[in-house]
Amino acid sequence: MRSTPSPRHSRAIKGLTALVLGTLVLSGCASFSSDGGFDTVRETTRTRIGADAQWVRSDEARKEIDTRVSELLAKPLAAEDAVQVAIYNNRGLRAAFYDLGISEAEMVQAGRLPNPHFSMLRTSRAENGVREFKIEQVLTFNLFALITMPLAVEVEKRNFAQTQRMTALEVARLASETRKAYFGAIAAEESVRYLRKVRQAAEAGAGLARKMAEVGNFNRLQQAREQGFYASAALELARAEQASIAARERLTKLLGLPSPQAIRLPERLPDLPKLPDELPAVEQTALDQRLDLQAVRLETEALAKNLGLTQATRFINVLEFGPARVLEGTRDSGYKRGYEVSFELPIFDFGGSKVAKAEAIYGQAVERAAEAAINARSEVREAYSAYRNSFDIAKHYRDEIVPLNKRIAEENLLRYNGMLIGVFDLLADARSQISSVNSYIESLRDYWIAQSDLQMALIGKPSLAAAARTSPASTGRPDH
Repeated sequence: MRSTPSPRHSRAIKGLTALVLGTLVLSGCASFSSDGGFDTVRETTRTRIGADAQWVRSDEARKEIDTRVSELLAKPLAAEDAVQVAIYNNRGLRAAFYDLGISEAEMVQAGRLPNPHFSMLRTSRAENGVREFKIEQVLTFNLFALITMPLAVEVEKRNFAQTQRMTALEVARLASETRKAYFGAIAAEESVRYLRKVRQAAEAGAGLARKMAEVGNFNRLQQAREQGFYASAALELARAEQASIAARERLTKLLGLPSPQAIRLPERLPDLPKLPDELPAVEQTALDQRLDLQAVRLETEALAKNLGLTQATRFINVLEFGPARVLEGTRDSGYKRGYEVSFELPIFDFGGSKVAKAEAIYGQAVERAAEAAINARSEVREAYSAYRNSFDIAKHYRDEIVPLNKRIAEENLLRYNGMLIGVFDLLADARSQISSVNSYIESLRDYWIAQSDLQMALIGKPSLAAAARTSPASTGRPDH
């Protein structure tokens, strides 16, 4: 005959049933979003960069993106088109998007109770011709996971929000690097074209000097000087051609393309704007808007919440409860019903080390957050200073040095026509004028790169790599 459960056991089982049902309801609320958290990244990309971001997760979406990329590549790329191609096509960025899926999975997992545990013990023995059994069956649920679930979910939500900001920051960083590579590639190809003109002028001078030396109208020193000009011009051209290849390859990698031949670039850089941007509150703007600072703040808040979770679990981190039944005797003797509770006893480890570790991690995060704010202010000041200085330098080349060298060349052409100077003076001035134009191209490139660094400094940590600066020797008049 089966034993009837006592009222106390019945209440315990009913309470457990209600708790389990409540847990199932809460677990049902923890589900995956339709967009995987990507809509926030897309909106941030549109607001901060002015470009569209797509998370390619199907063959249909991949074909659509490939079509858009082909349309953009069918014409000479503008800077914003290059950025769009990179955001669509860069495989490293596509891989970074999956961080959202990983983080969301962890958030959903935090909102789901661990599976129940079932255990069973079965023993038997035969005595006086009768076989007696001992059977224990226990189904337990981790109640402590349910108690701490809201706090754990809140921590993972903050981690997910941090992942969204860091993913958006990766998009911004790729956009910035693409813009810099784009301007670098155009400037490198422009430099190659102008250095070819320099080499042609030097080659003409060397050839004329050789012929004049052959007839005795030129000494060896003058001939060697002209030959040296030609050798230097040829060397500079070779270096520029290699730099152009490297710049185009860098842009190709950022755009995620298999070959640099797929890229069509404009023949010249965009013109220098009339006035630079004035940003009087640039530091405060960076502190308010930078995605990396927002992510650091979220990380610190998550750690603070995690510290609270650690303090709550310092003594008890396992608490399981569930119904149990036991049979002792013959198989028809009936089960004894009850429940089982198991938890960890804080005898040897009182949880102090866990709390101390969490407090140390939180203190470390606070200091790093403060350091990040200080670094952000410095980075944006440096980026803005570089932006303004590069504008002034490019403007000086455009308004002073290039026109001055052009006037000198025009005056020397008049003097040459009046037989007041020789052909070598005219060739030297031609080389000087071409070199000043090439230096202006480099300064214009530096301006656009500095502008990209400033834009990135207002979004997140920039890569303030010093661009190749124009050497003073390239802007002066070569000896002749």
